[in-house]
Amino acid sequence: MMSHDTSHATASWYLRIAGIALLGIAIAVVATGVHSRTTHEENLEKRALQQDVIPVEVIAPQQGPGQQDLVLPGNVTAFTEAPIYARVSGYLKNWNTDIGAHVKTGQVLGTIETPELDEQIHRAEADLSMAEANYELAASTAKRWQNLLLTDSVSHQEADEKTADAKAKQATVNALRATLDSLRAQQSFNRIVAPFDGVVTDRKTDIGMLVSAGSSASAQALFRVAEIDKLRIYVEVPQNFSAQVKPGLSAELHFPEHPSQTFQAKLVSTSNALHQDSRTLTVELQMDNKTGEILPGTYAEVHFSLPSKANVLRLPTSALLFRKNGMEVATANPDGKVVLKPITIGRDLGTTVEVVSGLQSTDQVIDSPSDSLAEGDQVRMVQRADPVQAASAQPGAKS
Repeated sequence: MMSHDTSHATASWYLRIAGIALLGIAIAVVATGVHSRTTHEENLEKRALQQDVIPVEVIAPQQGPGQQDLVLPGNVTAFTEAPIYARVSGYLKNWNTDIGAHVKTGQVLGTIETPELDEQIHRAEADLSMAEANYELAASTAKRWQNLLLTDSVSHQEADEKTADAKAKQATVNALRATLDSLRAQQSFNRIVAPFDGVVTDRKTDIGMLVSAGSSASAQALFRVAEIDKLRIYVEVPQNFSAQVKPGLSAELHFPEHPSQTFQAKLVSTSNALHQDSRTLTVELQMDNKTGEILPGTYAEVHFSLPSKANVLRLPTSALLFRKNGMEVATANPDGKVVLKPITIGRDLGTTVEVVSGLQSTDQVIDSPSDSLAEGDQVRMVQRADPVQAASAQPGAKS
């Protein structure tokens, strides 16, 4: 009997232990589920908050270099150049110099035959000889009548008439002599001469060709002479740089036909006025060309080294925002809030631009901002180093 009761008590005790264990397991399962659900909800909440914060890359504006290289096209001309026209009409008798000939001042380039002018000179010489003979007779007659007047052999009226006739004959002689001198001066122009030391760059005449005097539309230049020992280079400078280019500024010249050489030139003058159609300033540079390597009429690439403007910053063009109020950039303040700043752009350097106002070097500028980005938006900043140098390293970028 006792054995049966003991066995029953033992079984009850095991049942209570098992129930307690099952209850503990149930409580553990419930606690785990609650913790898992709470953690999941917290993760969802964090993820939702993170989705509301826009991740952006921020960059720091870079200070521009101390010097900036301004490259502009230039037109090369001879230091002095002149077309040579005939001063008298006639036929070209000969030409002594062809294109490429180096000539000195006064050297004869060609000769013109002037048969009509020669005939006029002969006629003028004959007229002058006749007038001189008439004057000599009139002067002798006037002298005799003056002597007769002393003895009252002739009247004062007759003596004065003879004297006046002699003076008239003398005036005729002077007029004819002046005409003859003028014709002879014209005849001296049958020699076409070089006006200065230089090179004959063009010849548009030949032996026997009829040439006309003057430089009218009907006449054409016989020769063209250019002084090339020194050259002038004309450059159109944009308005943005017009205040920085002054006489005395040096420049480097590069020519396509001399790719490995650099030539020096100096700015000597400016037009002191901008062209209204192009808003450019014409400047003149000069360079020595003793060797004659550079030819007038060529194209030059002119490199100016100009001091950069103070407080000018540079940004990649990807950071710019084109809004209805003008050019802006989006910056992030220390709290991660977006601040839109209007800026003024200077030079466009291709992949980068110069910012002349509206930006500080300490600003955190958002690169590649979304078009929907607005003032006060919350952002999460990701720093990216040296963006301007990276942009400048791309093809086509200039400093």
